[in-house]
Amino acid sequence: MPVELRRHAAARRLTLSISKTRRTVVVTVPHCCRMEEAGRFLKSHIEWVKDRLGRVPAPVPFTDGALIPVRGELHRLSFTGPRRGAPVVSGRSGNQRWLEVAGRIEHAARRLQDWLIAEARCDLDERVTRHAQRLGVRARRITLRDQATRWGSCSANGLLSFSWRLILAPSFVLDYVAAHEVTHLLEMNHGPRFWKLVARLVPRLEEAKAWLRKEGASLYRYGGKISASR
Repeated sequence: MPVELRRHAAARRLTLSISKTRRTVVVTVPHCCRMEEAGRFLKSHIEWVKDRLGRVPAPVPFTDGALIPVRGELHRLSFTGPRRGAPVVSGRSGNQRWLEVAGRIEHAARRLQDWLIAEARCDLDERVTRHAQRLGVRARRITLRDQATRWGSCSANGLLSFSWRLILAPSFVLDYVAAHEVTHLLEMNHGPRFWKLVARLVPRLEEAKAWLRKEGASLYRYGGKISASR
């Protein structure tokens, strides 16, 4: 796992942490700390690092036969090779859900990511429109990114941004994040009135917040980092 060195002017001592979303070891050091000292510090705490890394779920790349969640339900991937029809087809056989990805095998992972982004956009467009109508507001534009620090954001000029990985979570979680950001079009804060409005839009508010706290980081184990999507 890669190591990231952060110099922080306000830091008074060296500290270690593990980023579950970016899957990196983070060493924070005072501004005047030398690289050699940071290296010795990391080495002296290597057992702690190994213990914490052992708790980070293993990555699940988009490969033939892998299991990935879509809207909270596990699907088995099948890379079929070139064939006619839609690039990605979903189906169900008994209790097993599956996704068939057509085309050249070397491009299947990217094709699947593109499909997941399109599905996320479809769901988010629908939920944002519905919540915005209920609150009497309008979002100027929606963008999708692979952001590791937040699930959504709202700018002062009405631009909403979301993580495409929300399509991997249960639908009520995506619904909550959409409602959260739409409500910021009225309330650019997290005060009592903000949360009262969000609760009016989503009945499973506390359940969705709890799910993200407990399971959210695990969504970053699937696939790889991709570029922003408009």
